[in-house]
Amino acid sequence: MDLPEPGLYRTTAPHPRQSDAFPAGRLVFVGQKDDQGFVVVPHYNENNRWFWREPTTPLGDADGEFVAGLVALPPEGIYTLPRTLTFEGGGRWLDNAVVQLGYDRQGQGIAFVAERRPVDANGLFFSDRGQRIDDAVLFGLRWAPILPVQDDAH
Repeated sequence: MDLPEPGLYRTTAPHPRQSDAFPAGRLVFVGQKDDQGFVVVPHYNENNRWFWREPTTPLGDADGEFVAGLVALPPEGIYTLPRTLTFEGGGRWLDNAVVQLGYDRQGQGIAFVAERRPVDANGLFFSDRGQRIDDAVLFGLRWAPILPVQDDAH
């Protein structure tokens, strides 16, 4: 069985041996450890990003249909919108707005728009409340490379 690249995926079929842990419509991370593929569900979310931990579930030849049904998702991170989004109840985010991409436990994309706040530092703020986005917007997001902060101590 060919394993997919390590990363985030949405399941479309339940896992053949662990359907309760990995039902259809679930955010998972697929990785590799000691030449063995594995899948794991998210453990906790902090600052709109998921974190993962043991236990992981090995992937083997019997999991081919499950693996074939995985939908690769863009990595969590900073992107720009491919078009203006208008929301029910009012409000809109403009084309090319800077957003942080996160996911709910079902693997649906959530965008958190960047805001400037009146603070001493010149930076952006991302709320912990975002807007669910459909797959057309999700797969149209444009990566926004943000340089990491340099540690002055080194």
